[in-house]
Amino acid sequence: MTSDFWSDVDHHLVRYGGTFTREIIERAEGSFLYTEGGRKVLDFTSGQMSAILGHSHPDIVATVRRQIGMLDHLFSGMLSRPVVELARRLAESLPAPLTKTLLLTTGAESNEAALRMAKLVTGKHEIVSFAGSWHGMTAGAAGATYSAGRSGYGPTVGQLAIPTPNSYRPDFVTADGTFDWQKQLDWSFALIDAQSVGSLAACLVEPILSSGGVIEPPVGYLAALKRKCEERGMLLILDEAQTGLCRTGTWYAFERDGVVPDIITLSKTLGAGLPLAAVVTTAAIEEEAHRRGFLFYTTHVSDPLVAAVGNTVLDVLEREQLDERARKLGAVLRDGLLAVQERHVVVGDVRGRGLLQGVELVMDRDTKAGSDELGALVTARCLELGLHMNVVQLPGMGGTFRIAPPLTSTEEEIALGVEILDQAIGEVAAKLLR
Repeated sequence: MTSDFWSDVDHHLVRYGGTFTREIIERAEGSFLYTEGGRKVLDFTSGQMSAILGHSHPDIVATVRRQIGMLDHLFSGMLSRPVVELARRLAESLPAPLTKTLLLTTGAESNEAALRMAKLVTGKHEIVSFAGSWHGMTAGAAGATYSAGRSGYGPTVGQLAIPTPNSYRPDFVTADGTFDWQKQLDWSFALIDAQSVGSLAACLVEPILSSGGVIEPPVGYLAALKRKCEERGMLLILDEAQTGLCRTGTWYAFERDGVVPDIITLSKTLGAGLPLAAVVTTAAIEEEAHRRGFLFYTTHVSDPLVAAVGNTVLDVLEREQLDERARKLGAVLRDGLLAVQERHVVVGDVRGRGLLQGVELVMDRDTKAGSDELGALVTARCLELGLHMNVVQLPGMGGTFRIAPPLTSTEEEIALGVEILDQAIGEVAAKLLR
């Protein structure tokens, strides 16, 4: 029957990027996946970086069971209490003046809506993003995505890129060799100004780039970026699909930098694995967008089922103080990863915040030469040992792991994941470096 399954995969599924993991997943609970063959696998990526409360969290299960029997979907012009309650609670969790919410399904869709809103309100069309960005696979979001998927799909209009502020691989340095991010940012916007046709609408960035290699801009960068936007009449849109709702140790990653975006997009973590996303903006921007005829009328806008789940996610985050837990567990995880770095010369860098950590593998610490092969082999060995790891599956970046365990993980589960990763790196490096 297993061979029939993979035969059906080969004959009937569209391959949509990367490769399929050769395991048939039967169920999942907490931090673990269970395969049809009886294997128990520690999930160090929270599904697709989304299941922040672990798999099959009892509160989420209870909400889905209750809500599906009452009210799951409506005509898009109708409203329900879960939708309005979630909008109010998101506003309460964010700094003023972010008070207006649009509930959608995916991160790409929320970024699409945010970009349409920004273009309509500003009357301009050019969008700036990081060269290592990932914002989704729909047209506008994909146009603002530079880490992968640009070749072969025809022209994008008004999409401009600035360098990723990568402290581990700095392109501008001070006299003492440290990353000169301010000089990089000034240079970047000098190029933007030179390329722009005078229609800069918005800057869409992640406060920590995830698919781009878990790159955290230095303290002060986001504030300086917002000033660049304000000088040009641009809106700052922060994509917190993977960083929002406590994963980094604060409710939102941008809090560290003391900035407030004009628009924030949420997805992945908001639904704890179910398809729920949000665009949150100011009353002034919403009013102007409405006045100009803002249209984002979709089949699953304001769906009550997933909105009820979003409210339960907020309940659990608040009740269990998972922002504080992410800080504490994140410190445990980071200490473990730093110890792995000390033991293995192929670990070039450990970076990230809270329970979003990155580990970059290199063939040489001095040259920082990466290796997609090394990353792929370590990933495969981890799975054999019972750990699912997410390696960035992009050419030239396949040696960077994104580690994002559920916020409900235990210290023992964190330790187990680090132990397996340690073993896998040691075994693979010993073979490659002989």
